[in-house]
Amino acid sequence: DRAENVMIVDLERNDLGKVAAVGSVVVTGLYELETYATVHHLTSTVQARLRADRDIIDLLRAAFPSGSITGAPKIRAMQIIDELEPVARGVYTGAIGYIGFDGSTDLNVAIRTMVIKEGIASFHVGGGIVADSDPAWEYEETLHKGAAMVRVLVGEGLP
Repeated sequence: DRAENVMIVDLERNDLGKVAAVGSVVVTGLYELETYATVHHLTSTVQARLRADRDIIDLLRAAFPSGSITGAPKIRAMQIIDELEPVARGVYTGAIGYIGFDGSTDLNVAIRTMVIKEGIASFHVGGGIVADSDPAWEYEETLHKGAAMVRVLVGEGLP
């Protein structure tokens, strides 16, 4: 998980560097464990100050899709995902949040997100794969993520 995390940190630093003020990209947290009802996340925090000649739309274009979703190299990984996945992702792995009139913004990457349309629920699950990933474990992890979503659908809630 640390190898995957540091790869993502490097990707995010690179993405933010495209629109950030020189010298403002900093890693403020590395390898922090967050625990939720159905999953543990190893997180890191990368921050930057937007250049004066850039706006939130420039930032979104630079940062999304997130490196935690695409992997690296980012552009080629996105091409491979597009070639291999049989259905469009829709909102999954996109950005959900708000952009205020004053420029304040709060967005997150849309994972563990369910869409219900005309009485039909749909959701996606996935996992990060790096060179030393165990395919069987990654597969089990996706089943675990999907099972949590199904429990919500059938009214069992989260454990």
